[in-house]
Amino acid sequence: MTRRSFLTSAAAAAQPAAAKKPSVILIITDDQGFGDLSLHGNSHLQTPNMDRIATAGAQFTQFQVCPVCSPTRASLLTGRYNYRTGVVDTFKGRSMMDPREQTAAELFRDAGYRTAIFGKWHLGDNYPMRAHDQGFAESLVHGGGGLAQPSDPPPGNHYFNPTLLRNGRFEKVEGYCTDIFFREAIRFIEEHREHPYFLYLATNAPHTPLEVSDAYVEPFKNKGLDETTQKVYAMVKNLDDNLGRLLASVTDPNTILIFMTDNGPQQPRYVAGMRGRKGTVYQGGIRVPFFLRWPAKLAPGAKIDRIAAHIDVLPTLLDACAIRPKLPPKFDGRSLLPLLTGNTSWPDRTIHTQWHRGDTPQLFRAHAARSQRWKLVNGTELYDMEKDPAEANDLSAANPAQVLQMRLLTEAWFRDVSATRNGYAPPRIHLGTPRENPVLLTRQDRRDTPPGWVVDVRTPGQYEITILANPAPAQAQVSFQLGAVTQTATLAQGQQRLKFGPRMLPAGPAHLSAKMNTTDTELEVLYVEVRKING
Repeated sequence: MTRRSFLTSAAAAAQPAAAKKPSVILIITDDQGFGDLSLHGNSHLQTPNMDRIATAGAQFTQFQVCPVCSPTRASLLTGRYNYRTGVVDTFKGRSMMDPREQTAAELFRDAGYRTAIFGKWHLGDNYPMRAHDQGFAESLVHGGGGLAQPSDPPPGNHYFNPTLLRNGRFEKVEGYCTDIFFREAIRFIEEHREHPYFLYLATNAPHTPLEVSDAYVEPFKNKGLDETTQKVYAMVKNLDDNLGRLLASVTDPNTILIFMTDNGPQQPRYVAGMRGRKGTVYQGGIRVPFFLRWPAKLAPGAKIDRIAAHIDVLPTLLDACAIRPKLPPKFDGRSLLPLLTGNTSWPDRTIHTQWHRGDTPQLFRAHAARSQRWKLVNGTELYDMEKDPAEANDLSAANPAQVLQMRLLTEAWFRDVSATRNGYAPPRIHLGTPRENPVLLTRQDRRDTPPGWVVDVRTPGQYEITILANPAPAQAQVSFQLGAVTQTATLAQGQQRLKFGPRMLPAGPAHLSAKMNTTDTELEVLYVEVRKING
């Protein structure tokens, strides 16, 4: 890598002076791959505003994340490996982040910043894990991993005119989801121009379902693309148009703006010659665009080829904003500011990426260990990334010493991150608090083994429990259990809602389950609402 300063001439010449701290805009899209930009050679898709962020700032050309979204987001907002935070997967209670983690929003808030999130949180839908419980003073988000998913409020949701959560309260909002989130972001920027702010803009597009207006799809219909790709590119084009509007609103050159994505593409399409896509730890699944623009400090045009990752973003931002927490987190990442300013050496390191579809991760499963040159995949495949970026030639047989070294590093890393919390026990959803009452439990956070939700009844008292399912095809037995408290009732054919209580629930941690059965079929419970009604 060429060693030179990427400082603007004005910044390099400036003397230290007291000034308003930089504001920060962190933008992350969902399931947009490295190849979904015209900058990266996509001949069917024009993304001038995404490209403009890249060319007006610095491009990290070897930036990696996790192969699915929640783990990436947990690392992004904490500077720590996702396994330390309790986030191992994207649903079934495996994407709830331990509320003891210090988030970017909390650290910026404590430094006097205004904080806001618009879009996708996906690190816990209930107290104490929601975005506005974790440092965001203002939030407008959807539940779970996206709209039209099990985390939607009844009776469901769509990308147009969705029901969203504004600071924890459901609100019907008119418009297309991406337009809504950018509209709110622009309003927030305009309202807080005189104060430093941390804005996290996390879209659910272009994640499925691929709902987008026909006007955006039409230009892609005669390009020889399948219908799925047409819709994905339409959603990306809408994103890019919204980025143009947001960029026009950012007039302060002392604003750090980052654009990135959370993992590779879900569906097969152009991936810039890389192997794999979302859900794999090959480059197509974990290498993403990462652009950082800071006009007041950094000259445009830098391309940085040193490996970097999601765990580096928060340390970098705190460093750039000169924020020194009183009790700093133990980061796994490092500040990338030296690479941006070109004023120090940069030692090699090994970055780990892993994700697991299950309650407890397994060593080497869906794992990549990456140094600047070498990459070990799943503990067995070895690739020379400098000579073979397409990961076409497994060199493990010819380099057993390198494989052994990286396996040993991975084993030590896995022991370390696995020991951070109480194994991989999930954080508990709190019931009976003034911060959230009633509590709506969805399939997003329902565990498999045993089936149900891990909860903590914070205050004893009388509670009502409402079970909601699809209309019963026949008379059904519905049962509710929380610890030693159980109750059973009958649901008539065609009905879908049944209320238990008031029932006295004791305080303390417990497992909550709800079941519905006809004579010969077990029916799926869609929601459980728990409401404290006294005290």
